[in-house]
Amino acid sequence: MLKFIKGHMETIEGIEIYPIISLLIFFLFFVGLFWWVFTAKKDYVEKVSQIPLENQNDNEL
Repeated sequence: MLKFIKGHMETIEGIEIYPIISLLIFFLFFVGLFWWVFTAKKDYVEKVSQIPLENQNDNEL
């Protein structure tokens, strides 16, 4: 099956750029995510972490 797919992909011009673009998007997404995590304010993280508990308490009343 892989030979079948590889054979067709070899005939497409310019296809070698797609894995590079995919890796670049993947890398930039996680770099951005790490940057956001390390620069997030503690107040915001605490506030967001309490949201599921607040909704659970409202349903119990």
